[in-house]
Amino acid sequence: MLLTESDLQAIWLTLRLATVVTAILLVVGTPVAWWLARSRSWFKGPIGAVVALPLVLPPSVLGFYLLLAMGPNGPVGWLTQTLEVGNLPFTFWGLVLASVFYSFPFMVQPLQSAFETVGDRPLEAAATLGASRLDTFFSVVVPLSLRGFMTASILTFAHTVGEFGVVLMIGGNIPGATRVASVQIYDHVEALEYASAHRMAAIMLIFSFLVLLALYAWRSEEGKKY
Repeated sequence: MLLTESDLQAIWLTLRLATVVTAILLVVGTPVAWWLARSRSWFKGPIGAVVALPLVLPPSVLGFYLLLAMGPNGPVGWLTQTLEVGNLPFTFWGLVLASVFYSFPFMVQPLQSAFETVGDRPLEAAATLGASRLDTFFSVVVPLSLRGFMTASILTFAHTVGEFGVVLMIGGNIPGATRVASVQIYDHVEALEYASAHRMAAIMLIFSFLVLLALYAWRSEEGKKY
């Protein structure tokens, strides 16, 4: 058998994690990206820098502070214990929260760029027709920003699939609960199981290549329409 049950379990957990994180960031990241694209506030610079921070921050640094925040003495940990949810570190939902922070710029920045290209004219035209702001956003902005939504979703999903440092610090290495594909490869290498590591790494490599190839091919075809 090419892949063990543990390998398949890690792949399934990785895909589940990436799907949940992408869905959450679509909901959370869209209003943030819209505000950054339209706002002229002084706070736009600092907030934009905070959003982009995971791009330059070492995963171990982000993971460390998230671990402190989600721990029993941290603000998130206090909140989850108050709500009787329990502690998030070393659980699937702890991985989700950490991945949401780590993948945030991969959702927000493409959406912000897409929203900025919409311009003011379509919004002004919708306003003259009596459309509300919410109706304008879903009827005008979203259709004109589909490329941005697709790009942001694909990049967020692919980035979450490839995470290692943050998920290892927050989730540890619990089979079936927090052991994702990247950690599974690390386990194979530590155990000197290079053939198994090669197989898992090849799957990750091919998957990443195909995702990016599909994204660039789709953007190229869309670009020809304009």
